[in-house]
Amino acid sequence: MNQQRRSVCAGALAGIASLLLGATAQAKAAKERVIKIQAKKFVYTPNRITLKKGEAVVLQLTALDFTHGFNVPDWKIRADLPPGQVTTLHITPDKVGEIDFLCDNFCGDGHEEMNGKFVVVE
Repeated sequence: MNQQRRSVCAGALAGIASLLLGATAQAKAAKERVIKIQAKKFVYTPNRITLKKGEAVVLQLTALDFTHGFNVPDWKIRADLPPGQVTTLHITPDKVGEIDFLCDNFCGDGHEEMNGKFVVVE
């Protein structure tokens, strides 16, 4: 009987822990700000994005016409953006300042101008 009680208690505790962990993950996801960015020859829209230091952000990137690249060298973030698909990146800036992002898949004349900036504030 004692072993059966332990087993029931252990199962109940595991269930409670699972619920709490799920609630924590949902709360974290609810706190992340979602920013949608579109890429097309030769521009990101928006191309200037203000973020808060320490704020969890989800970037949802979509290329409209070509497999563009998304590169943030200072944060060591890089992704390909296949046309018509959403590429999701999670970031949390840890320093105040201006951080450049750019396309690193050559997309034709004007490619060199395809860039943008994150402005991270306190």
